[in-house]
Amino acid sequence: MASGDHSRPVVVDRRDTPRGELVLRRAGSHHEVIANGTFMMDTRDGRSERALVREALAGLADARLLLGGLGVGFSLDEALRGDRVSDVVVIELEPAVVEWAGTHLRRLNRLGVDDHRVRLVVGDLRRQLGRLGCEFDAICLDLDNGPGWLVHESNAELYSDDGLESLAGLLRPGGRLAVWASAPDPEFERRLRERFAVVRTVTVDVARGPADVIYVASTASAG
Repeated sequence: MASGDHSRPVVVDRRDTPRGELVLRRAGSHHEVIANGTFMMDTRDGRSERALVREALAGLADARLLLGGLGVGFSLDEALRGDRVSDVVVIELEPAVVEWAGTHLRRLNRLGVDDHRVRLVVGDLRRQLGRLGCEFDAICLDLDNGPGWLVHESNAELYSDDGLESLAGLLRPGGRLAVWASAPDPEFERRLRERFAVVRTVTVDVARGPADVIYVASTASAG
């Protein structure tokens, strides 16, 4: 979170969900999303969310992208710029987040869920993996504050050996899995290296605390 805006937050919307409380609040010209009292994301600086997508799609055109987590829309907006994607499947757990993207947060992004290339699924990514029925050139996960700092404990399944195996099974040969984290996670990186042919890390400096980390894992290239 950037330190340049010290306005006292004001609650814009609050929802009781099956997973607990979800709050959208405004601080000056920015918005923040809080889940069960845990800070999730804000609109002050979307560099790492955009970098997540850029790293996953680097060098690709007309790619099929699976985006886990809509957030404040920065990652989707980045994906839809230019001709890097032919279609994007967005899976977002919280209906309120989808609603906010079209109302309170709409001005933040030029491109969003209304783009003709987007298929939006409101549901749990863990439950959707076996229903997608297609292969992707890239998968981006931005569901938690990282594999080691979960918003919902059930998401641990996605970052486990079995979860990574399921995600890898959705990738085309040479496909990439990119995962956002708010801090380095050596144990998660180890699991990635055991499953994927190539793993690299990209760091994005933030105003306070450790740099955000993007893990980019690639399957063996075609041919």
